[in-house]
Amino acid sequence: MLGTLTEKMHGLISKLAGQKKLTESNIAEAVSEVRLALLDADVNYSVAKELVKRIKEKALGDIVIKSVTPGQQFIKVVHDELMQLMGGAEAKLNIGNKPASIMVCGLQGAGKTTLCAKLARYLVKKGECKKPLLVACDLQRPAAMDQLRILGEQIGVPVFILANEKDPIKVTHAAIKKAKDEEHDLLIFDTAGRLHVDEELMVQLEKLQAVIKPSEVLFVANATTGQDAVNSAAEFNKRVAISGSVLTMLDGNTRGGAAISIREVTGKPLKFESIGEKVDDLQLFNPASMADRILGMGDTINLVKKAQEHINEEDVKKLEHKMRTATFTYEDFLGQLQMLKKMGSLKGLLGMLPGMSAMKELDIDEKGFYKSEAIIQSMTPRERSEEDELSVPRRKRIAKGSGTSIDDVNKLAKMFKQAKQLFKNMPNMKQLQKMMGGSQWR
Repeated sequence: MLGTLTEKMHGLISKLAGQKKLTESNIAEAVSEVRLALLDADVNYSVAKELVKRIKEKALGDIVIKSVTPGQQFIKVVHDELMQLMGGAEAKLNIGNKPASIMVCGLQGAGKTTLCAKLARYLVKKGECKKPLLVACDLQRPAAMDQLRILGEQIGVPVFILANEKDPIKVTHAAIKKAKDEEHDLLIFDTAGRLHVDEELMVQLEKLQAVIKPSEVLFVANATTGQDAVNSAAEFNKRVAISGSVLTMLDGNTRGGAAISIREVTGKPLKFESIGEKVDDLQLFNPASMADRILGMGDTINLVKKAQEHINEEDVKKLEHKMRTATFTYEDFLGQLQMLKKMGSLKGLLGMLPGMSAMKELDIDEKGFYKSEAIIQSMTPRERSEEDELSVPRRKRIAKGSGTSIDDVNKLAKMFKQAKQLFKNMPNMKQLQKMMGGSQWR
């Protein structure tokens, strides 16, 4: 994601790293490169112009800090201004009063239907609602109702469909009545995709809003459409007063202009970002996280959030003790593999680490991950828990049982032995926290 923009920002930092101090001359050159990088990333021209102006004023007005390099000092200014441009802090949904309603709107193909299911899944997991109802109000696209029904089954959330009905207003009235009768605490309305220039459909959307009286009106913006998404968001905001936007398809190699521009143009916050195709691939939009990613600093904010969802603090302490005392077993190793699988793809997780996003040729063998899991699962409970090395006959039996080769088992055993030694010699977590105490400027 944001590949070209991140590359150009990296190149800029490298150039400034060789400078002894920030001057009006090298700031002007750096600002010019930032402007070109933003425009190339499809950032709205007026937004880019205003952002660059603020960056230049702030950089020239800053007192030089002796403990940081010119590159660090300038990039801090860029980071802070990007963050403020995108809202400064996370903006949460306003669904405190139950029953609440969310109306999802946007252009056709932006990912609205999938977003409805992801949103229901996210809010149930976070405990923000207990009994949501998905409402199929997209009567324009033939497959929309079936898609929403299938997604609802996947996440265990009921979907309201009024078969053979052509009027979304009637569907809405019927859904609201059903929600009251069955005590649903949240309704999520999937509306039809429409162009903002389609007057008939925009009037229909205004009527839907009047009936639903939604707590939130979310505009879904496909990040791959760049500037078009920003212009559409502005027009939708004029007609139905959106409360926020959601960026979809951010897992692709997008130019990222929509992420930077949309909040400034609409005046409404970015609330969520969709980062993959699975129903769990939705997270709160965090301006600091996005600024980090744009500047190639990884995404430690969301990495920590993922870890907190899947890692128990008590388990971490036990695991650390086992590592430090070299009593780490294959059983423990299997547990870590399965925990990582829940967090997402290994390549995706590594991409969230600072500096890793710039490594284009990063080749992660995800299949090797599953192969290691199969090998360990083919061991007996005793073999998984004991610390002795596996004998050759045992390795042959494990290879046969896991559908792998003796060479695969030998590689895993060698890696496991090396890992144990590494864990034994590594600093403890408190030392590690001191060593990784954040950058000098954050």
